[in-house]
Parts: sequence; C-alpha cells; structure tokens
Amino acid sequence: MTTAPTIAAAGRHPAARSAAGSTQHWPFMRTDDLYALPTGLPVPVDDGACDHLRQAMLPTVQLRATSGAAVDISQEGNPWLVIYCYPRMGRPEQEPPGGLLAWNAIPGARGCTPQSCAYRDHYSELTRLGTTVYGLSTQDTEYQAEAAQRLHLPYPLLSDAALQFSGRLRLPTFTVPGFELIKRLTLIARAGRIEEVFYPVFPSDADAGRVVEWLAAHSSERRT
Repeated sequence: MTTAPTIAAAGRHPAARSAAGSTQHWPFMRTDDLYALPTGLPVPVDDGACDHLRQAMLPTVQLRATSGAAVDISQEGNPWLVIYCYPRMGRPEQEPPGGLLAWNAIPGARGCTPQSCAYRDHYSELTRLGTTVYGLSTQDTEYQAEAAQRLHLPYPLLSDAALQFSGRLRLPTFTVPGFELIKRLTLIARAGRIEEVFYPVFPSDADAGRVVEWLAAHSSERRT
C-alpha cells in the first residue's frame, strides 16, 4: 500500500518560490518542489488524440479569464495566438488529486507550474513575435486567480470548467477522483485557425521555448 508524502509541520513556514527573487510562506507545505520537475516521470506517448486539430477553426466560446474579462478565443491573436492547455495547477499547501505518487505516475500530468513559469519567463519574446498567450484548464477562475497572482503571470488563465472549449474541439481528457482534466497540449493559431499542435508536451518546462522557436521560424517564412 502506498502512503502519501507527509506535509511539513505547522510553524516551520517553508518558503515557496513564485518568481525570481520572491517567496511566499505557508503554514503547511508539500514536501516536493512544486516549481521543478522531478526525475523519472513517465513519458506520455502520442496516441493520435490531437491529429484532427491542425487547420481546425477555433470555436466561438466565451471563457472567463483571470483578468476579469470574458474571452472569445476565436477572435484572439496579435496575429498569433498560443493556448497551452494544462491538467491542473498545484498549490504549495495542497496534495494533488489522489496523492502525489499517484499524480506523478500519470504520464504528462506533472508540471503545470513549471510550464506556466516558463511562459512567464519567455513572455517578452512571445510578445515581440506578435503573440497573445493564454493558459487554459478546467479549474475554476477563482482557483486559477490564486496561481496567476502567486506566480506573477503576465498573461491570463482561462477557465473551461464547463468543458465547452475542450468539448467543441474534442481535446483529449483524463479523469482523476472528482475531476475531468485536459491532457497537456499546446495550440498555435492565427486568424482563428489552428496552425500547429504540440501533443504530447513533455517535459512541460520546455514547451514555451519550443513555441518561441516555432513562431520565430514561421514568422520569418511569412515575411519572405
């Protein structure tokens, strides 16, 4: 029988890294490093679940953003639009669904915080390439807002809690006790049409850099 990792005792107030040079303190803390990927994670395989997405049109769906706006994804882009879909952002004071060991054993599940931080760190490059960035998950806006503030994200997170966006595009999902979650994937769109899909995304913290490389190459192609 597997036991869940213990949580740090009250009174120790361990520090959580939210951005370069900043920390937050919690009375209880996961014993793992939420901001880094552990070694030995299972590698997800491409099961073909996103093969239908290239050249598909984005659906007209209004999604709540952590910025407070209602966003119609089909109208976004400057001219590029990047939507990285992630399963579920963790919190320093909470165990993931089913416990840490069970969560880490799901291929591709671990790494939402490192992925989001990488997009934060590459944000200036992305904007220079004319890119609008959103993170998207099935978590509600209130939950996402905590992460956006703690991680100092310069872009909004979108809530697809009703599975409207993921359902219309038939995005691959998986279930854990109490939740239906989107498998990690990244969409790159222009003028409402999906031009590239990265799936599966692994490791998660390399996704933003890969997207920057793709956008730089394809932006150059359009100028020539």
